[in-house]
Amino acid sequence: MNQSLSKSTVLLSMLLTTNTAFATDVFTRTIDAFTISGSSVFVLIIVFLAILLVFKGVKTVPQGYQYTVERFGRFTKALAPGLNLIVPFIDQVTQRVNMMEQVLDIESQSVISKDNAVIQADGVVFFQVLDAAKATYEVNQLGVAMQNLCLTNIRTVLGAMNLDEILSNRDDINASLLKVVDAATDPWGVKVTRIEIKDLDPPSDLVEAMSRQMKAERQKRADILEAEGKRQAEILRAEGEKQGAILEAEGRKESAYRDAEARERLAQAEAKATQMMSEAIKSGDAKAINYFVAQKYVEALQTIGTAENEKLVLLPMEATGILGSLAGIGELAKNVFGDRKDV
Repeated sequence: MNQSLSKSTVLLSMLLTTNTAFATDVFTRTIDAFTISGSSVFVLIIVFLAILLVFKGVKTVPQGYQYTVERFGRFTKALAPGLNLIVPFIDQVTQRVNMMEQVLDIESQSVISKDNAVIQADGVVFFQVLDAAKATYEVNQLGVAMQNLCLTNIRTVLGAMNLDEILSNRDDINASLLKVVDAATDPWGVKVTRIEIKDLDPPSDLVEAMSRQMKAERQKRADILEAEGKRQAEILRAEGEKQGAILEAEGRKESAYRDAEARERLAQAEAKATQMMSEAIKSGDAKAINYFVAQKYVEALQTIGTAENEKLVLLPMEATGILGSLAGIGELAKNVFGDRKDV
């Protein structure tokens, strides 16, 4: 039994000695590891600070944007697209300004025209920031300012025009708005490229009244054109009648001239015949005397024959005298008419 107890004591003492050596070794190793970890932490801190300095001092600006930089609260410069360097922890990027052309919808609003017509009008504005510093520091909330500025100027421009002018001169309205708004936004470093009125909506009763007015105007123009056509037709008809009357008068004038010329020639022939007869009578030619008597006799018979109240005609009984007279008439007529042909 004593021998067993001594063996146990020996084993216990050996175990205690082994544990003490192990604990001493573990403690030594822990102290060494702690020393190595302290130097690594310092290196890690240095690396972290270097990365932080790079992150704070190097700025990448995308295309179409500019960044405004402040130093102790004061604007210093605007960063252009690309890689830029700033002073870390001293320079701060405050605003990221969009330099591309932007579109701003103008909300619908009620506008009273010059003739007191109420219409609904909305629009759209195209603008571009040219100076990032002015757009940041000259105006607060650029989008809200542009919206209110366009609303106010739309009311001003449309309010100075009649309803008919508003509905028919949209291009002039756009040009006026562009001129006014672009001048107002120039101090903000903004260029307004286009302003378009999207919709002009008058009340339904005005639309109906305008439709009736347009119909009446078209009917009026149609009536005027019809009356003008009738008037032109009457003028042309009168001109035609006038031309016809002129031509008819010219014809009558020409006919009268021809008749007068014929009568003149006949009178000349009769005068020449009378002269010849007078000369024949003067020379004592019996045939000429018989011709003169026969002519007067025939004229008397013609007058008696045309009278309506004459029913009885008396003829001389001397047939030889009549025949002689007729013979003289024939011979003298030959001489006379032969001379007239020469005339």
